[in-house]
Formats: sequence, C-alpha cells, structure tokens
Amino acid sequence: MNTTVLGRRARISTAAAVAAGAVLLTGCSSGDSDKSSTANGVPVVKAGQLTTCTHLPYPPFQSEVNGKVDGFDVALIDLVAKDLGVKQEIVDTPFENFKTGAFLNSGQCDVAAAGMTITDERKKNVDFSEPYFDATQAVLADKKAGVTSLADLKSKGKKLGSQAQTTGEEYARGKGFDPISFESSDAVLNGLRTGQVDAVVIDYPVVQGWLKDKANSGAFQVVDNLDTGEQYGFSVKKGNSKLLAAIDKALADAKADGTYKKLYEQWIGPYTPADTSGASPSAS
Repeated sequence: MNTTVLGRRARISTAAAVAAGAVLLTGCSSGDSDKSSTANGVPVVKAGQLTTCTHLPYPPFQSEVNGKVDGFDVALIDLVAKDLGVKQEIVDTPFENFKTGAFLNSGQCDVAAAGMTITDERKKNVDFSEPYFDATQAVLADKKAGVTSLADLKSKGKKLGSQAQTTGEEYARGKGFDPISFESSDAVLNGLRTGQVDAVVIDYPVVQGWLKDKANSGAFQVVDNLDTGEQYGFSVKKGNSKLLAAIDKALADAKADGTYKKLYEQWIGPYTPADTSGASPSAS
C-alpha cells in the first residue's frame, strides 16, 4: 500500500528526502479534522485515510526508502489501514509530542507509530496497543575510544550521546550520565561518526541496521547490551477504543497468518516462532 508523507517540520534534510517521492503537505490542525468521518466504523480525523504521526528518520521502523516512507512500523499500520478500507498517510512530527499525545489530542493524527516504548508515564496521556516489539538498548562506541561497557565510559571520562526524550536517554540519566542530546537517531549516529561523542545509547535494531555498512562496522562496535525490558506499542488518543481494537486485531491476525514474521524478517532480522511478542534472538 502506498504511503504519502505529510509534514510540517522545517528540517531541510527530511523535507528534501520526502519531497523526492512524496507529497509534502501542511499537517492538519484540529480545526481541519472531519470528526464525523469513519472508516469501517472506526472514527478517523480525515475521511478516506488513517493518519499516522511518526518521527523521521528511525530505521528500520520508519525512514525514507526509495522516495517514500517505509519500515516495520509503517508496514504494520498499513495492515490496519487495509482492514479499514483506507490508505495510510504519514505526518512527520517532533518526538517529544509522542509522550504527551499532543498531535492525537489536537486531531492531527489518528495513531502514533514511532518505535515508542510503552511506559506508565506515557499511559497517562495516550492509550497503547498490545506490544508489537521487544526492544533492548545498545551502547555503540568508537573503537578508538577504548571502552568496553557503559560503566567504562564514566570511569574514563568519555562523552555519551542519546536521542532526546527517549527511554535510552532516561536510562543513561538514571545511571548517572548527562548525555549529549540529539534530535533524531540519524543525528545521534552522526554525532558519533563526527567525534562529538565517544559512544551512544540507542535502540539495538537501529544499531544493527547502521552496522550493516562496512564503513561503520569497521570504525564502531557494540560494547554493551542493555536489557531494559522495553516493549514498543502504537498509541491512540485516550478513549479511542474502536481504533485501538482495530490495531490489536490487525497485529493478532498478522501474527496468526505469518504476515508479522515476514515483515519482521524483511525489516528487523531473523525471527523464530518462539518470539511471539517480536523479540529477535539477537536483541534479547
């Protein structure tokens, strides 16, 4: 299913990427939403589409690929949209808004899909789907830094980077670090590449994808795996029970008929039937 990109962000790199193969429009405000619209009985903010808020780029969950936004999250929400008889439209928004549910509450989006960890704090502001992915954090370091663990960074006075407003950053702060914050996963990894930091804490699947590039694997290495017990979920506005049920049904159906496994292997990596919640052996 084709996925059109909508966005308001002014960041040139993202705008240039999506403009190449997608329509870039201004995100709708609550005044633009048609609150009477439904899709197969499920209320949607705009007729004929399921509007998804995300934060780009965050491969392999969502990023611009060959002129359109694609990834594991995108593919799973496409399944929901298909069940509802509509197409998915994506709005690129700042990640900090996912914690508050701002764009869901304002009627800009129906669902938020951004590789987002389910937390009790976030549950106060949004309703989450059933978990669709078990995530761990990784510490990726410059090989020249001479570190072998997260603790080693502190003892040797090395600089740590993280993506702002993420659970990885919260974890680092909880361990006594004051990490340098970057806006996106790409910015985090670029900070490591350019020597602004000696290591970064970031979701392991992101690191896996980055290290597929031989230039990166030659210069950087995973020095620590942090099993933080995190699970990703899609979020909707508080009380939007019909959409939440549609998302959970699409996820359950995908796991039952093998679609989830196929998409997991396409975007994440090896998957075995024992990984019912979505954790890969390498990420456990």
